[in-house]
Amino acid sequence: MSPQVGPKSVGHRLRQLRTDRKISVRRLAELTEFSASFISQVENGLASPSINSLERIAAAVGVTLGEFFAVSADREEAGLIVRAAGREQLTSSWSSAQLDALAPMTRGRKMEPVLITLEPGGRSGKRPHPHAMEEFAFVLEGEVRLTVGEEVHDLTAGDAVTITPQQTRAWENAGSAPVRILVVSSRSPG
Repeated sequence: MSPQVGPKSVGHRLRQLRTDRKISVRRLAELTEFSASFISQVENGLASPSINSLERIAAAVGVTLGEFFAVSADREEAGLIVRAAGREQLTSSWSSAQLDALAPMTRGRKMEPVLITLEPGGRSGKRPHPHAMEEFAFVLEGEVRLTVGEEVHDLTAGDAVTITPQQTRAWENAGSAPVRILVVSSRSPG
């Protein structure tokens, strides 16, 4: 069974990253444009932020969303094979989504592949949000609406898209069946 990264684990990781970097809750709230109360709720496992919110928080503490999957930044480099049963998974109840890490999420990697499963009604966030890295996405199954900047695109299984850094984007499953999207983000070595 795949290891689950739930709200309490995300909260613990966030608190550890924030305190390691000597960032106060109030300062993190300023950096992310969230309330200090929301940051505190996330740290205490009381809030399940959207995918976009997690990305904003991760960027503010100097990691990628995928690095939230990592048990510890100090762990030894993992092997190249990630078995289906051993993938770390992060669930966002707000987004009605599950993210599966498809590679070891450690610093120094040039690619960060993630499988996103959006349940019907699921979405990455309230509105399009910029991402610091270039992303390649491939729709594996289902139909999904992608908003890039001001443009809205309905994508189906087999469609692919490349999104440039800082370009706003949002995913939404307006259908009645789950959608699975392979997203590979590029990044500079750590």
